Amino acid sequence: MAEAAVLKHVDTVATPPEAVQAPTERAIDEPIDSLFQQTQDEYLRTRYIAKLHNHLMMNVRFSLRDVYEDKIKPEIEAEKGEVPQSGHAISKAIEDILYYRTYSSLRYNAQEMLAQSKQPAVERNLPKMIEAVREISKVKPAGGTLRIDPNFQIPTYIDALDVHLTPGGYHTQFAEDDVAQGFLLGARHAGPAINPGREFGFVANSVVAWIKHKFPHFWPEAILDLGTQWGSNLHVYNAEYPHAELYGVDIAAPGLRYGHAKAEQAGVKMHLSQQNAETTDFADNSFDLVVSSFVLHEIAVKATKNVLKEAHRVLKPGGLMVHVELPPHKSCDPFINFMFDWDTRHNNEPNYRNFRSQDYTKLMAEAGFDLENTFETTIPDVPTTPRDKWLRMVDGEEETPLHGRNAWFIFGGRKAG
Repeated sequence: MAEAAVLKHVDTVATPPEAVQAPTERAIDEPIDSLFQQTQDEYLRTRYIAKLHNHLMMNVRFSLRDVYEDKIKPEIEAEKGEVPQSGHAISKAIEDILYYRTYSSLRYNAQEMLAQSKQPAVERNLPKMIEAVREISKVKPAGGTLRIDPNFQIPTYIDALDVHLTPGGYHTQFAEDDVAQGFLLGARHAGPAINPGREFGFVANSVVAWIKHKFPHFWPEAILDLGTQWGSNLHVYNAEYPHAELYGVDIAAPGLRYGHAKAEQAGVKMHLSQQNAETTDFADNSFDLVVSSFVLHEIAVKATKNVLKEAHRVLKPGGLMVHVELPPHKSCDPFINFMFDWDTRHNNEPNYRNFRSQDYTKLMAEAGFDLENTFETTIPDVPTTPRDKWLRMVDGEEETPLHGRNAWFIFGGRKAG
């Protein structure tokens, strides 16, 4: 949604649904997100829920740790003579505590309500959204491509649940050429920052900065984003590597259609296709850089192994693979593991804990990467970290914050050759 349109809803009477203009040839030039128009009540509800969700994630969740350390943990030790040694054990010990149950209930409902608060605006304007995306795709001003497979089978590990409690998940289609889930998950409610101290950029900002610092002579000519959704991170890679060819794959057709339209309007040439990252149709040795952002923990453990092998296959010799992901159990203390793994049971992410229990370096070795060319590290968030401090952190001279608190965990490797 265009920022001006949102501020208009806040400052004046909201535009009624019937007053929204149907797309014409102007849709090629006007921001596609302008079709995501909420009423004033809808907008304020979304803002309130987003603020609540942020407060629960950044404040209450870590206050829970204080409650655990100061009260619950000593009581467990006094009763049983030992303290829980794993996140799962803490979960069993704490699940009946009122503070935790309140936090968990509020967070679950805030997560669920956030998508629901945006849904009416998408459903109300969906026909116009579909038509506008069709028109942009016909003209293709940037020259990008979009491939949707009408016979594509959504993997069961994605189709079985509405991931992140989003109605319809990422992939469900309700109409021909549907873009509903693309707008629902991609179109952002604008306005003042929810938390000015935690307005992260796209994770690609931080990944590119780290790559340029650690591999200063690495200049990719072809980049592949696995689980690209609507290609948000590819826009960042385009800005940093403007001569590189951009490719993105995802299982969700609505997001790909939406992303293709956004890229064409932005003048960014990218090639999006509906494919399973376990088995793509790209030739061997096609890409210099293969990336993903928070994809692997959403899929089955067996599938993660297939994705890493596929990434190795399509990488050119000397090519680089970088995944932004959740830190593994081995790198976190029991309570942090308990906090991260909450999503396993309560956020429709059943593979979350199993993924984090793996040894990522071992997975990379199994996929074909030489151990000496692999890495696991946490990198500071670029937009929220002063440059001198950022450099000290990536060089190991200063401790990097916890993943999710102005930092991101990444792992990957460089293909031999």
